[in-house]
Amino acid sequence: MNQTVLASVAATGFTVAFFHAAIPTHWLPFVLVARARGWTRTKTLGVVTLAGMGHVLLTSLLGVAIAWFGFRLDARVGAAFPWIAAGLLAALGLFYFWRQWRGGGICHHYAPGGHHHADEHCGHEEDHSHWEHELKDSPLVSAKADDRAAVGGLFMMLTLSPCEGFLPVYLSGVKFGWPGFFTLSVILAVAALGAMLLFTWLALRGMDRLRVKNFERYEAGLLGGLFMVLAGLVVLLER
Repeated sequence: MNQTVLASVAATGFTVAFFHAAIPTHWLPFVLVARARGWTRTKTLGVVTLAGMGHVLLTSLLGVAIAWFGFRLDARVGAAFPWIAAGLLAALGLFYFWRQWRGGGICHHYAPGGHHHADEHCGHEEDHSHWEHELKDSPLVSAKADDRAAVGGLFMMLTLSPCEGFLPVYLSGVKFGWPGFFTLSVILAVAALGAMLLFTWLALRGMDRLRVKNFERYEAGLLGGLFMVLAGLVVLLER
């Protein structure tokens, strides 16, 4: 049963990480900068991999704090911990459902200076990308800046915006100890990097008209449903 539950938690975590990394902010800036600077496809995918590793590393480091807190709480409250964790996950799921109902999802937006914003309202009618306009005067595409500056900017932009949606997944795996934590970290790396590389490659192949904005538009509702599933899995583990 434990292995079955762990596999279910891992599958849910994979879904969270993949769809989070599929939103355009995780790959479209790389495509636009690469086109502006004339990068090869191989170099662009290499930069995506480098920035994605930073993204995953910071998320995992935050996950260490979540796991450590969970272990301490588990040792203190004993049998009540799964119910506390399930309650927190369910409350978080309801919060994301509320955000989806109130604003139509979470739009993650990176300004050219590297700042990250989450807007509650997404443009439902806008199918074209606004990135061309925002990156026009950015140092990332400036001819005066060398490639190292552009790579560093993209790296910092993505690294400093961890996958916050994956952190509750670490909480759901506390009962599996550190082996469970490392398993989930591998799942995070595979799913996030896989999605970023896949959508970058598709865009470089001229398929950037894909309606991936829907991933972003309905991300809050998707996360809400997945956190409710995780809450149920934590209770199942206790039983």
